[in-house]
Amino acid sequence: MSGTLVFVTGGARSGKSAFAERRAAAAGTVVTYLATAQAFDEEMAARIGRHRADRPAGWHTVEVPLDVPAALTDAAGPTVLLDCLSLWVSNLMLGDTSDEDILSRADALMAVACARPGLTVLVTNEVGFGIVPDNALARRYRDLLGWVNQRAAAASQEAYLMVSGHPLTLKGPRP
Repeated sequence: MSGTLVFVTGGARSGKSAFAERRAAAAGTVVTYLATAQAFDEEMAARIGRHRADRPAGWHTVEVPLDVPAALTDAAGPTVLLDCLSLWVSNLMLGDTSDEDILSRADALMAVACARPGLTVLVTNEVGFGIVPDNALARRYRDLLGWVNQRAAAASQEAYLMVSGHPLTLKGPRP
């Protein structure tokens, strides 16, 4: 029996992570937090530190910048929060992963997410609302993340777009 897959997207500082954390906590179980961020500079290290400090003490954090499908497969406990698909796609791109391989890995991730029991919450950025980027790398990122997000939203039972701290229900029950 498969569980529930929840997709949460929005712009920067829209409240995605806070909403996703509340949704995961509401399950009333231990949460495994799959973190994809990497600290390439001091500012990012500080962000990661703030996120760690904000998580409840009982949550189990697994830092997984690349092999997210395997980490989701191995996740213990009924509730998993993955934050975020955006950085995962970026990490794969930085590792010279081909577009086809990134999309194949996204398909594998959705297959695992759909098959696992319990609650899985996926967080991602919506990067398609802005202007067309002026360089090929940024356009590639926007396109790949858009395709990954489409796969995740299609696979989910619930999908939310966060705007200024408020969830707009795209699919499923209202929060």
